Amino acid sequence: MKHILVLFPMAAFLMAAGASAQSSSSRPAGLYAIFHTSAGAIAARLFEKETPNTVRNFVALAQGKKPWRDPATRTMVTRPLYENITFFRVTPGIMIQAGDPTGKNGFNCGITIPDEILPGLRFDSGGKLALANSGNPDSGGCQFFITADAMTQWNGKYAIFGQVVEGREVVSKIAHARVIGETPVDPVKLIDVAIERAGPEPKSKR
Repeated sequence: MKHILVLFPMAAFLMAAGASAQSSSSRPAGLYAIFHTSAGAIAARLFEKETPNTVRNFVALAQGKKPWRDPATRTMVTRPLYENITFFRVTPGIMIQAGDPTGKNGFNCGITIPDEILPGLRFDSGGKLALANSGNPDSGGCQFFITADAMTQWNGKYAIFGQVVEGREVVSKIAHARVIGETPVDPVKLIDVAIERAGPEPKSKR
């Protein structure tokens, strides 16, 4: 199988980063994940109040603050997981998935967390950021997906922990890329995930 390298020009990366920084000042208060991809930037507001454990897990993995299993050494490492990987799975027009550094969907990252599936968070439109799982309870950990369209049949099956607020067109572009089955012919690269806060930190309850 040939490995395809997707190049992302530095000028374009700096432009995308600048656009991200510029728009962050005008976002409503909250915690955001900025996905820098080779197809453009995607910003999602994270549901830190509704799904705090899922958000903390995702943020820690993105920032390299939580150990996960390196597929090469099989040892637990502490470094950003969502860097220089790909959207390895695409269900055309429906969703895009990342979080597996092997790009093969068979990777066990050594982490699972309890489900935070809330009835008020539903797949009623595109742009939902959710934790992927194996189909069994409490089996999610590292992989995530973003929907490109409503998928109400997934309600109650996956923990939704964010909503895309910028870059829906980028999600759609990735979701409509050429695939063989659900494997992209030219996988879009996930360069990194930046965590940004707009406004003040929420007050903790005592």
